[in-house]
Amino acid sequence: MIYVGTSGFSFEDWKGVIYPAALNKSVWLEFYERELGFRALEINMTYYRLPSPTVFARMSQRTSPTFQFVVKAYKDMTHGLRDPVTGKLRDVKAVFERFIACLAPLHGDGKLAGVLMQFPYSVKPSPEYIDYLRWARDLLAPSELVVEFRNSAWARTEIMLLLRRLSIGYCAVDEPPLKGLMPFMPVCTSSIGYIRFHGRNTAWFHASASERYNYCYSEEELRTFCAPIRTMAANAQQVFVFFNNCHAGHAARNALQLSRLLSADE
Repeated sequence: MIYVGTSGFSFEDWKGVIYPAALNKSVWLEFYERELGFRALEINMTYYRLPSPTVFARMSQRTSPTFQFVVKAYKDMTHGLRDPVTGKLRDVKAVFERFIACLAPLHGDGKLAGVLMQFPYSVKPSPEYIDYLRWARDLLAPSELVVEFRNSAWARTEIMLLLRRLSIGYCAVDEPPLKGLMPFMPVCTSSIGYIRFHGRNTAWFHASASERYNYCYSEEELRTFCAPIRTMAANAQQVFVFFNNCHAGHAARNALQLSRLLSADE
């Protein structure tokens, strides 16, 4: 099963571009599923704050029984993990517990496909971080864990084999071909295949957050991903493909384009 969607859905600059200008924001999620046809959504707001479980309960109620969510881990679970004084990893068990508690409605409704932990460029492979991944996997269980790395030091065969042994999903990324960033590696290391499209803005290291993801893929660019996605689908139970180039509605447009291209290949 291949799910294509976007990394978030509630952006003001989508009004009048993706969503009808007169459409009330309270029904944007319903429009996202029923009118745009997306069957999965990546939630990114949880990186910035941990919402009440009632927020996810409402989102679950507003979507069909088979709709799937992937939720991004809170920033304290992936960023700034090292204590600046001791240099050791912080004890973040309490943060994990609060994060897990807010996901309870999605998990209970069978709509939590997984948790995405996206690590910053500063995090490089080390035995300590490997142990942390193993610990995080166990704490998040039975939820599926998917990890995204930004530093190309992780782009090694032995790392992919390790993730496979740990049953941790790997998030393949398409981002600018800049030195130090991860290359596109369509690898499945668990029952979940995962791809995030960040755009190819070469000002990545210097642009603001909104400009970094200001990129719209051409149909020709998207077409090159159909074969790798099909291969991933043959090696995983589910494949999730999310567009994070959310500026000005690019993500929704590209997700719709890729969905059509994949359907044409069937």
